[in-house]
Amino acid sequence: RPAAHAAGQSARDETLAVDPRFLPLALSILRGDAQQAEANAQELLGSGTTPLDVVNKGVIPALEEVGKRYDSGAFFLPQLISSAETAQRVCELAMELVERSGGIASKGRVLLATVEGDLHDLGKNVVGTVLKSHGFTVVDLGKDVPSARILEEAEKGAFDFVGLSALMTSTMKRMAETTTEIVRRLPGVFVIVGGASVSEDFARTIGAHGYAPDAVSSVRLVESLMASRKNQ
Repeated sequence: RPAAHAAGQSARDETLAVDPRFLPLALSILRGDAQQAEANAQELLGSGTTPLDVVNKGVIPALEEVGKRYDSGAFFLPQLISSAETAQRVCELAMELVERSGGIASKGRVLLATVEGDLHDLGKNVVGTVLKSHGFTVVDLGKDVPSARILEEAEKGAFDFVGLSALMTSTMKRMAETTTEIVRRLPGVFVIVGGASVSEDFARTIGAHGYAPDAVSSVRLVESLMASRKNQ
């Protein structure tokens, strides 16, 4: 059975919908091979590929495939974590090059935090890295962050977005309380939420402006909300 499983994965790898130039990078991310992924990214960047293309055409398609495989049961949690950590490292590598070249104009400011009582932050970390690579300024408060501190930082930091993460159902109440306070006290700030325990229905119920199940959708959501603000 393991051999059959591996053969099935290999077949899926061959049909991965990725620009051929970025396929080695995407496959390295799928396999959680950080060293090889960094080498693939360095080769692309060295040949003139832009950092944003490395993220958009290599990292993001790989993350989308990781999500599909996890949802279908083809990937398990260790593979998900390994691939996510590898993707994060590649994004950081791309951002280092952007920053060395003088950076890019910020599209908006995002404050991220995993709510109090929750010690899981891998997904949030990947979201932050991908948002940075798309031109957003990100301040990450880390994990197990009290509501009071999130509110304090949001009030003084002139943020466009506050992104809250919760993996455990036991911390969803804290997310709801924090969201309610931000919406009440900072009406000009968008609150977006995500995490394994969160759903779009829950986000709507607590008054959040949007729900993002993963890093890829978080970029689309944030850009969509920014566009809606400009069109008002």
